[in-house]
Amino acid sequence: MSDPKSRREALYDALASRILVLDGAMGTEMQRCDLHAHDFGGPEFEGCNENLVLTRPDVVLKVHREYLDAGADIIETNTFGSMGVVLAEYGLQAKAYEISAEASRLARLAADEFSTPQKPRFVAASIGPTTKMIALTGGITFDDLTDNFYEQFRGLIDGGADILLIETCPDTLNIKAALRARERLVKNLGRPIPTMVSGTIEMMGTMLAGQPAEALYISVAHADLLSIGLNCATGPEFMTDHIRSLNDIAETRISCYPNAGLPNEEGKYLETPTSLASQLERFVNNGWLNIVGGCCGTTPAHIKAIAEMAEGKKPRADRQAAHRAYYSGVELVEAEESNRPLIVGERTNVIGSRLFKNMVAEDKWEEATDIARRQVRNGAHIIDVCLQSSDRDEINDIPHFYNLLVRKIKAPIMIDTTDPKAVELSLKYCQGKSIINSVNLEDGEEKFEILCPIAKSYGAALVVGTIDEDPIQAQAFTRERKLEVAKRSVDLLTSKYEIPAEDLIIDPLVFPCATGDENYIGGAVETIEALRLIKENIPYVKTVLGVSNISFGLPAAAREIVNSVFLYYCTKAGLDLAIVNAEKLERFAGIPEHERRLAEHLLFNSPPIDVPEDHSQFELLQNVPDDWRQQPKEQRAAVNQFHISAITDHFRKAAPKIKAKSADLPLDERLASYIIQGSKDGLVEDLDRKRAEGANPLDIINGPLMAGMSEVGRLFNNNELIVAEVLQSAEAMKTGVGHLEQFMEKADTAARGKIVLATVKGDVHDIGKNLVEIILANNGFTVVNLGIKILPEALIKAYREHKPDAIGLSGLLVKSTQQMVITAGDFKAAGISVPLLVGGAALSEKFSKTRIAPEYAAPTFYCKDAMTGLRVMNEITDAATRDAALATATWEPGTVAPSVPVEAVNTSEQRATKVRIDLPIPPAPYYERKKRDVPQLAELWSYINPFMLFGRHLGFKGNFEKLIAERDPKALELFHQVEEVKHWAAGFMKVRAVWQFFEVERSGNAIHLYKHQEPAPFHTFQFGRQPKDDGLCLSDYILPVADDGRRDHIALFVVTAGEGIREKAEECKVK
Repeated sequence: MSDPKSRREALYDALASRILVLDGAMGTEMQRCDLHAHDFGGPEFEGCNENLVLTRPDVVLKVHREYLDAGADIIETNTFGSMGVVLAEYGLQAKAYEISAEASRLARLAADEFSTPQKPRFVAASIGPTTKMIALTGGITFDDLTDNFYEQFRGLIDGGADILLIETCPDTLNIKAALRARERLVKNLGRPIPTMVSGTIEMMGTMLAGQPAEALYISVAHADLLSIGLNCATGPEFMTDHIRSLNDIAETRISCYPNAGLPNEEGKYLETPTSLASQLERFVNNGWLNIVGGCCGTTPAHIKAIAEMAEGKKPRADRQAAHRAYYSGVELVEAEESNRPLIVGERTNVIGSRLFKNMVAEDKWEEATDIARRQVRNGAHIIDVCLQSSDRDEINDIPHFYNLLVRKIKAPIMIDTTDPKAVELSLKYCQGKSIINSVNLEDGEEKFEILCPIAKSYGAALVVGTIDEDPIQAQAFTRERKLEVAKRSVDLLTSKYEIPAEDLIIDPLVFPCATGDENYIGGAVETIEALRLIKENIPYVKTVLGVSNISFGLPAAAREIVNSVFLYYCTKAGLDLAIVNAEKLERFAGIPEHERRLAEHLLFNSPPIDVPEDHSQFELLQNVPDDWRQQPKEQRAAVNQFHISAITDHFRKAAPKIKAKSADLPLDERLASYIIQGSKDGLVEDLDRKRAEGANPLDIINGPLMAGMSEVGRLFNNNELIVAEVLQSAEAMKTGVGHLEQFMEKADTAARGKIVLATVKGDVHDIGKNLVEIILANNGFTVVNLGIKILPEALIKAYREHKPDAIGLSGLLVKSTQQMVITAGDFKAAGISVPLLVGGAALSEKFSKTRIAPEYAAPTFYCKDAMTGLRVMNEITDAATRDAALATATWEPGTVAPSVPVEAVNTSEQRATKVRIDLPIPPAPYYERKKRDVPQLAELWSYINPFMLFGRHLGFKGNFEKLIAERDPKALELFHQVEEVKHWAAGFMKVRAVWQFFEVERSGNAIHLYKHQEPAPFHTFQFGRQPKDDGLCLSDYILPVADDGRRDHIALFVVTAGEGIREKAEECKVK
């Protein structure tokens, strides 16, 4: 097994069958050998552990052998800092290759000594993060660091290492530089190199450069890793949630090798071999790990205990591709049904923003990057950056802009340029998974050939425009052409260029609807319908539009309205990402009905209403078909011009719309409208007016302000608000509550009790939680508010520090309810049993009782609002009511329902006379087992009976198909809701079927199954018979045993809607 290929195959075989054990700390073990300056090669090299492979190889070999003897499957080379940039501190940079190669040779020698056919041993090349961090400290360029890694890797692999282990990483950009070096070496060697990546999560819950564990994985998931994992920084206790998060998201193997706990004030690690192995056993038993070991402070004794613990345990199972679409900067964003559309801020674009262009032209980089920050503050999830200008050197501008940008925003970046060199340079500043905007087939596959390798190398997603070489309609205009080009592009990109479909974002193009150009009439409708077709027919891809293109040529005020209405219909049709100005996003729900209709008529080229008889084209504007495609060319143009004139006349004298209070509304309605509109302008003044009328601050909050939030919830559920707009409403609510807090009367008694409050991990919403804090604090309770995105470990730590009487968990998102279940389970494991209060928009009392409370197994209270939380805290902190309150909330296992007598089954085995068996028996078409995936759900929808679906199951009254043809509003609304469910389901339903024909014979009420031409049955089904005279039994429909050996046939099949469907259904039930 001396050749790399055999060792690589043995490595993968071992990982498939068992958990592999990695060795422990290297440096501290060598320090135990009483080393002095001369051992390192002289005083100038003292402390350079890597140089010991040349000066004291015996010491290095001794440590390797001790770990192998302890049971390690994988030992690490003594090369944590053997790259030139680190060795330069000792003047040894020229020896980077030599030291790396010799270190690998020594580890290879030791591993081969201990290898057996039953237990082969492997060498992992230890690759530290270097002393430079591109994203944090700078001091080195991406390309220079890549070169340093390459020289190190070359020596490591030449010396005999099996694995590249990029470890203890605080900065994902450093990892990406290392992966680029690996890519270059793989190309030069002509063979794969198994590669592990292990990040370091600090106590604050992220890497030093800011990424959480999930964002780290998504940023490097493209690299075909042997494993992703965590090491160093903390002991296993504080890694629990991070490893669990990796388990939830990673589609590769997972490693974990923590420190032996956290060091005390003397620098000593406190976890014993037994305690460390015991804590890691939780991860192993949960099925989270494939590779386990130790880092700082661990010794051969620790590794021996871990190896004994892992012996015979099953490794984490392989994960199938989930096809989820993620993008990341510092933070992670998923394009999913619940947050459509993601907002892509468009103002950092020299083509689309004059302000930004001028700042770039004047080299005002601080001010230019502040524009991006404002877009994020106003709800942008992603920032589009275009620096490409004929007046500037884009390559020169990129370092100035990106160096500042990545330090100011955490959002993913969409790189908007046509220059491949600019794309690659930009990616070298982005530690996360970025988006390249864009590629198309305008010049055939030329752009694919250039940009796909770049996207694959850096792990970027691709925007794909529906443009091809067609000489007549290169920019696809009709819905059919848009789908055709999109399908061709996706087929090429996924099969030939091996880009995952979930990394493709289709841009079906937006054409202006108000320029009067006859070629663009109907373009809005075609884009909307193309979105539906793309989502129905191309699995896993996402969609994007440059929304504001639709209104080009209109007055500014009209553009805001048209953009908003267009975005609304595109979102309903399946739009995933919307490129817009996040600072000027008009709310669809807040648009006056008349203005909304003006925009709709223009977008859809609808039949005009109330055309004046003296209009120059009155006759032409009569009897206009609803569908623009059925309108004659001359009539189509006339309708378009009519609507352009109508909306232009309406807005001609209007300035860009500014949200302002309606002075004529009653004060309570006006206060609610601030929240509904997400506006703070005038809010504080009106709150003071309400107080001047004698209103209690708490009554104002629970009255008009909460009424506004309730309306926001209704509008969001009706798809009339998007997530970004809901967050604006939340900010307005926060401002209002914050202003009123100072006027609330404080309880003048001593503290009545203490509660720790937190918004759970993954959720940034805190309005409800902060309201609870204010109300509880003003009623005499001590409140410890931990903030947002709080990990279970942080909550457990806070509980131990503050010793509260209760813990409160909050969250707005559906996924937050699942996180509450996880957090409750962690509380139970940590021995916490104080009352748990849970609340949030997506939470229900049923979910709390059936999912959270059983996991916690201690008193759990569902609090639908802040006042319920106050009531619960009053009851559980009052000795007179505490026991009764706890009794109502303590979870108890359900009891078995009493049995109900049923009618006795008919035991007769006589075939029912109503069943005929004198009919010809068709032969089985085949006997092999068949499997089939159904990737396009549209194939299934065609089999649904609309009468049964809409009439019976959804309760629609009347002839649905007839009413649809008549464009009945209720029928259309229900139809579109069903279509939205179909689009949503397409994102996760993985429909599959398996079936097989068997020979079969009847014997009484049983049927016997035979494999083709086999003499003995392999299975028997026993069926019941209807409990009445001449009752039926399923076996009646099968031929009995025949003297001539002739047998009947049966087809058995199993179908599934896919893994996770039950969980999805449960999520829907609790919404």
